[in-house]
Amino acid sequence: MNALLIYLVEVSICLGISLVIYRVLLSGLTFFSWNRSILLGLLILSGFIPLLRLEFFDLGPEITEMTLPVFQVGDQVAVVGSRWFSWSQLLIGVYLVGVVFTAARLIFGFMVSQRQIGNAKKIYYNKHYIAIHPEFVPASFFDYILMPDFDPENTEQKQIILHESMHVRLRHSWDLLLVNFAKVFFWFNPLIYLFENSLREVHEYQADQGVTFSYGPKEYATLLLKLITAKPGWQFMNNFNQFQTKKRIIMLGKSQSAHWQKLRFLTLIPVIGLLVLVFSCERQDLEPQLSTLIDFDQVIEVPDDVQNLEELSFENPVYKPLVADQIFDVVEQQPNPPGGMSGWNQYLAKNLQYPFQARRMGIEGTVIVVFVIKTDGSIHDVEILRGIGGGADEEAMRVVQNAPRWEPGRQRGKLVNTRMRLPIRFKLASSTNSASETAKLTEKNIPTQVVQLQEIQVTAYLN
Repeated sequence: MNALLIYLVEVSICLGISLVIYRVLLSGLTFFSWNRSILLGLLILSGFIPLLRLEFFDLGPEITEMTLPVFQVGDQVAVVGSRWFSWSQLLIGVYLVGVVFTAARLIFGFMVSQRQIGNAKKIYYNKHYIAIHPEFVPASFFDYILMPDFDPENTEQKQIILHESMHVRLRHSWDLLLVNFAKVFFWFNPLIYLFENSLREVHEYQADQGVTFSYGPKEYATLLLKLITAKPGWQFMNNFNQFQTKKRIIMLGKSQSAHWQKLRFLTLIPVIGLLVLVFSCERQDLEPQLSTLIDFDQVIEVPDDVQNLEELSFENPVYKPLVADQIFDVVEQQPNPPGGMSGWNQYLAKNLQYPFQARRMGIEGTVIVVFVIKTDGSIHDVEILRGIGGGADEEAMRVVQNAPRWEPGRQRGKLVNTRMRLPIRFKLASSTNSASETAKLTEKNIPTQVVQLQEIQVTAYLN
């Protein structure tokens, strides 16, 4: 659920930045086909970029610390005082209701449109279908031109039909279908409606430009003023004179933009690159993936009797690094814990505790511990690269400092000091107990935790 909320926020940010760039730099240009393509492309990219997961290692520093697999702690620990639902669940519920309502409205509107066209009189004129009904306003709807009446000898109607035929030929209704599909999922975001207005604006500019190839701009502008209407159209409809009449008339009298101004479109390249960097490449380091351990699938019981971390002694205290010793971040033969990675995960499963304070406060997240494996295999210089508080940082440091000696790393056949990085993920699941039951939990009767990797399930049971 939280991932969905994060995705919606990230898409909204992408939409906002894209819309600002378009309105400031591109909307005043007369390259209408380019603007239309850019708007559609930015809309699609805004929804797609937050879904990308790109490897960030090639973009980072040339040397990085060696990162161990993620270890996850406490997948089924109840949060003290938890409620039947969280705020995130409430927001997701409201969001889904809005999605269903918007989708139903979209489907209903399409069905009504089809029924009204079905009841209209249809004729074939100049390679286009014209649907005639007294309740229609001049508009286009996919392959149909809608008219309240039709007189092929009327000059004004010829201009209107030419305008609407441009919408049909350029398939503008399909653009609006895409936007309305996006509105189903982003109905709450005003930016999507601004995007739709910008796209409709470009549609009208394109259609007006097509008319002025056959009729004078002044004559056509007079027709626009004459036929101003405030009657709303259907969701996929391009009304002849519903949208931005003043701006359309101004654009009719505007000179064509110079070709060199197409260079403005190049500004989108760094903008899109920045969005990809922020929302796609950054995740590899901040949210490492769970490891796959094929040879370790046994169930281990985790004790839950340690409540005060201050009572635990550190068998492997932190030492200050020796200035004379070189520390390698990447080595040819990496350090290896006793028993390999399976033994390392067994050690973590048996010794990691989910701190009571973190459980009581509902704290969860990933703690990243950095430490150095010395040439004798001992663990030194244990530090927190990123913490979450609530005692989880201290617990992660304690377990690493108490770990048995490793087989040290080697570079060109020689033992060397090696820096390592260990992500430990502390995770709380939603409580399945009632609020009254969870309120009775104390330090001595908190349910025992589950430590889980992709191939490991470490479980303990209630007394």
